[in-house]
Amino acid sequence: MVRDYLIIGAGPAGLQLAASLERDGRDYAVLERGSGPGTFFTRYPRHRQLISINKVNTGYTDPELNLRMDWNSLLGDDPELLLTRYTDEYFPRADDLVRYLADFADRTGVRVEYGTEVVRVSRADGVFTVHDAAGRTRQARRLVVATGVSRLNEPPIPGIELAERYDTFDPDPASFTNQRVLIVGKGNSAFETADALMAKAAVIHVAGPHSLKMAWKTHFVGHLRAVNNNFLDSYQLKSQNAVLDGTVENIEKTADGGFHVTFRYARTTERLRELHYDRIILCAGFRFDASVFDETCRPALVIDDRFPEQTSAYESVNVPGLYFAGTLTQQRDFKKGTNGFIHGFRYGVRALHRILGARHHDTPWPARPLTAAPEEIADAVVARVNRSSGLWQQFGVLGDVVTVDGDRAQYQEEVPLAYVTDGGLGPAAHRFVVDLEYGPDHDGVDPFDVTVPRVTENDVEHAMDSSYLHPVVRHYRDGVLAGTHHLAENLENEWDVPAVHQQPLAAFVKACLG
Repeated sequence: MVRDYLIIGAGPAGLQLAASLERDGRDYAVLERGSGPGTFFTRYPRHRQLISINKVNTGYTDPELNLRMDWNSLLGDDPELLLTRYTDEYFPRADDLVRYLADFADRTGVRVEYGTEVVRVSRADGVFTVHDAAGRTRQARRLVVATGVSRLNEPPIPGIELAERYDTFDPDPASFTNQRVLIVGKGNSAFETADALMAKAAVIHVAGPHSLKMAWKTHFVGHLRAVNNNFLDSYQLKSQNAVLDGTVENIEKTADGGFHVTFRYARTTERLRELHYDRIILCAGFRFDASVFDETCRPALVIDDRFPEQTSAYESVNVPGLYFAGTLTQQRDFKKGTNGFIHGFRYGVRALHRILGARHHDTPWPARPLTAAPEEIADAVVARVNRSSGLWQQFGVLGDVVTVDGDRAQYQEEVPLAYVTDGGLGPAAHRFVVDLEYGPDHDGVDPFDVTVPRVTENDVEHAMDSSYLHPVVRHYRDGVLAGTHHLAENLENEWDVPAVHQQPLAAFVKACLG
């Protein structure tokens, strides 16, 4: 039997897509290696606290607005099927997410075959064949990979195999008592580990070649989060810990059971130095495992071969019918947007579902009608930017689209911006595309430096110079960018002052339509 869809992976993304396909009555199956959904989160993060926020008390009564502050729940029709019903911890425990995902799978009725380890994937005559470890095969016209980044990233350092690995080391801090520890990596897994060991280890060095970036400054939630940066205090306040800027050149085992590390500093005159440690832990992030794909359908890889390269429709650039969902789609907005995280990719998965419907089931992207009156278009845009969670979470990646044809218009929500400009919605004489964006220099400005001039809220004249999150509306005439309008930023993110937001936008729309 050749199915329409096979989904590999029953994590959050696989479940999100499967729930949509199940609701539509599509022909699909999900293959999951583990014994239940969310297997990744049964092991990670190793110290069991998530860094995705779970804000229960928002002051909102609108479920859509609540999703702006709920970074873990999936999208669905059941208003009670939310992680906020499982815990009120601001940074929830991973075990709560696993429990939630199991209930989501059960209550949505998704068809998952657990205990199914995919070992090889091939493609012939437009059909994918998936082989599992038990010798069974399954076939589908389209394959969606939602496995996440399942392999530990191992930098090419001589002797790195001697290090303990983030995915397998014993995280009990007691075993590190009075030891000198090197942590290779500068991401959240590295600092999560360092914070956990601070009370027991004698010395901890966190090392990596790149400059440390703080999420509160760059607005990329994958950079170092404040919840993991207590270690930085211990470094700057002279408490035996340090962040080393440079590269580990070599690791060798010593006779006493420790390690000699040759380290090259990035910014000192002492370029090479020999350092000694009792323990070394590799925390350099994760990568996509492409080993199961044979030569008939091996996807092209990018970003140091860590991610599959994708089109604006989340499809492999070189293997037709091979799609990706979930954290793998961060290749499209690497270290800029939120596709690597549940609160971002849940909307990306919904967009993928709509793309698949339009391409393969004659189901056009959902749209609602409007008149072409500039005031009505402006009101519709303002209403959405003040309520939408998808535009909020997927800033700079998803946008709403208003297509104008004569005296009629239609409004389509949460379309990938690149999909629009690539022609995914077809030709149109006039299109208005709205998304939320930070200013172009936002990651280079210290938001807490009161000496740096910045645009004040509701400043219509200087709205285009805003650094903080604000709506941007672009007009495309016959597919070519013809005009851009910025709505003034607002401290409470309420862009609904008539003279500041609606009226200037309506004037822009009117001018664009001539």
